[in-house]
Amino acid sequence: MAEVKGRARSQASVGILLMCAGVLCLCINDAIAKTLTAGYAPLQILFLRSIIALPFAALIALKMGGVQAFRTYRPTAHLLRGILWLGAATLFFSGLSYLGLAEATALVFIAPVFVTALSALILREHVGWRRWLAVLVGFLGVLVVVRPGTATFQMVSLFPLATAFLYAMLMISARWVDQRESVWTLMFYLVATGALLSAFLAPLFWTDIRTDDIWLFFAIALFGTAGITLMTQAFRFAPASVVAPFDYSALIWATILGWMLWDEIPDLATYIGAGIIIMSGVFIVLRERQLES
Repeated sequence: MAEVKGRARSQASVGILLMCAGVLCLCINDAIAKTLTAGYAPLQILFLRSIIALPFAALIALKMGGVQAFRTYRPTAHLLRGILWLGAATLFFSGLSYLGLAEATALVFIAPVFVTALSALILREHVGWRRWLAVLVGFLGVLVVVRPGTATFQMVSLFPLATAFLYAMLMISARWVDQRESVWTLMFYLVATGALLSAFLAPLFWTDIRTDDIWLFFAIALFGTAGITLMTQAFRFAPASVVAPFDYSALIWATILGWMLWDEIPDLATYIGAGIIIMSGVFIVLRERQLES
């Protein structure tokens, strides 16, 4: 029994480390994206990131899931997920060009709250009064960060909020994928459909690529792919209730990167609002875990 518990703790520790490493990679990905938005449209950035990342995603899918990972039973579901992903990423990158990295990251934290609300409204799942209360508390945290009606309110704050909504829809849409398909199939087709869809739209916003920026496009593809892969692996080592709360470590990395690169210091209200959103999200994760057990 002690050996089993020790193995479980060891796997949980590995899952937490993978989650934190994945979150750090995605924060670096976002920081690079914020840098690139000064000279390129979000859709061009996404197209180049997807094209560069696609071979790596294919290799990871082949290594982890074999040839079966490329087989899909519901291609339309993957197309819908690609549209949602592209929309979410475009909105987030657009928001990054106006907002601080930590502020935009804090607002995206509302995504798990959206998932709970949308699960009840779209999937008709039962959501008890405790989780509905957590949803309301999460939106209260958003109001603290955004502060509508005050002089500090910015309409561009709606970009990361819309990102969170579409990201929540993306997570819910995983239910519409055939159960025979693995997580690696989902990852590969998400990158592939993102590359395909952005290929049609990117030429409308194309800007010649400066030689000095080529390495940034390779870096954003590398860190973006690594982040998703590490976070996916984290959920394979430990339960969601253990690793999911560490997703909120993104606020720490975003604050550090924002300060180092752009001298951004979020105000106190942003941290208070982010804290409220985080507590709401953690409660929802723990409550769902409790109901499953």
